[in-house]
Amino acid sequence: MGKTLASPHFIIFPFMSHGHTIPLLHLATLLRHRFIAVTIFTTPVNAPSIRDFLRDASISIIELPFPKDVHDIPPNVENTEKLPSMSYFYSFARATKLMQPLFEQALSALQNPPTCIISDAFLGWTQQSAQKIGIPRYFFFGMSVFATTMYQLLGIERPHAETSSLDESFTFSSFSWLKLTRNDFEPPFGDLEPKGPAVEFMMEQGISFSKSRGMITNSFYELEPRFADYFNKHLWPKSWCVGPLCLAKRAMISQTDETWMQWLNNKLTEKQPVLYVAFGTQAEVSAEQIQEIAKGLESSNTCFIWVTRQNAMEHLQGFENRVKNRALIVKEWVDQNGVLNHKSIKGFLSHCGWNSVLESICAKVPILALPFMAEQHLNARMVAEEIGVGLRIMPRNGSVRGFVGAEEVEKMVRELMEGEKGEMVRKKVKELGQNAEEAMKEGGSSWSTLDLFIDDACARKL
Repeated sequence: MGKTLASPHFIIFPFMSHGHTIPLLHLATLLRHRFIAVTIFTTPVNAPSIRDFLRDASISIIELPFPKDVHDIPPNVENTEKLPSMSYFYSFARATKLMQPLFEQALSALQNPPTCIISDAFLGWTQQSAQKIGIPRYFFFGMSVFATTMYQLLGIERPHAETSSLDESFTFSSFSWLKLTRNDFEPPFGDLEPKGPAVEFMMEQGISFSKSRGMITNSFYELEPRFADYFNKHLWPKSWCVGPLCLAKRAMISQTDETWMQWLNNKLTEKQPVLYVAFGTQAEVSAEQIQEIAKGLESSNTCFIWVTRQNAMEHLQGFENRVKNRALIVKEWVDQNGVLNHKSIKGFLSHCGWNSVLESICAKVPILALPFMAEQHLNARMVAEEIGVGLRIMPRNGSVRGFVGAEEVEKMVRELMEGEKGEMVRKKVKELGQNAEEAMKEGGSSWSTLDLFIDDACARKL
């Protein structure tokens, strides 16, 4: 009897952070639609929310205990959202490596041998695990090709070495129309001689990138064709654009019992356009900055729904009461896709996390960019200057990074919601939103790239 070929079995290991996990759960759903067995690895604290999100018993979930008594990490924290501050991030990310022995034991115990590992870019140690059993590892990088390209080129070409200040502009040889500054890059990566825990950690991940088979990118070719082509021609490893992954699960706008949904429905009935305001779960925004944003929103006379942390409102005495007739402040998690796809939403004041940018484009809602951390400043440039789906609030100091005044918030909110520039970006985001839908349909660019990726993974034996 000839040996029967095992059916494809893809291992997915997300990083323990909401924004890193959700796109990979969408990818798991797409793989199941193509009849590929999928096993997701996570920790006990994260497993319930993953099960609840997937609602698919055919996707296996294996729980590995998160390392205990790790220096610098508070007890029982298994997700970056629960860290006291982002200063703990790299200690948390490094601690995941202690899971490697248990991960490898679990892999060897699987009845259906794994075909490949798809793991978050921050879990670089999984490359060694894949190598040990002779299968390819692909890493998921939750950034645009644009931002990934800019960061790689900064290290390769080093044009910023010729600058004398953080705000002096420079260009890259292949993208001469782009005027960037060192402040567009998250410190310390824009420094002339970057060093510290963040740099050391990313250098470690860079070694694993170079050994990986490829990069899974949550983007679509039509959104950034010049950068996708350049990356796959000149940089490494190969990038597979298989997004926007949020379209794998269409927004369900049926939770009529939700307070925010009822409020938005009322605004729709009143024919009042609404601005959605949210800055993600990771950004640490100062009390002074929150006060300026609130003051600008109040002065704009725009209807808005602001999803924020409970403690953010502590510094805004009387604010909720003053804006109660045209605003809703939500201090709990909401389905962002559901909000953005509501017909009353006509703009999104956003930190420009990449997931939020994609969700806004897919909902055909223009963005008002107010970046805070990570690669968000590059995303803001991309949104406002490169693809034209939004406007940007600029700091008072003339830099791209700094304190934003209430008057600028008010002015740009009005421009997005009522102005001529707002109308232009609204038209462009509708066009790109349509392109996103086409990319994910059968025969579309992302659909076809996912097929090619599956073929690549199934053909590889190291």
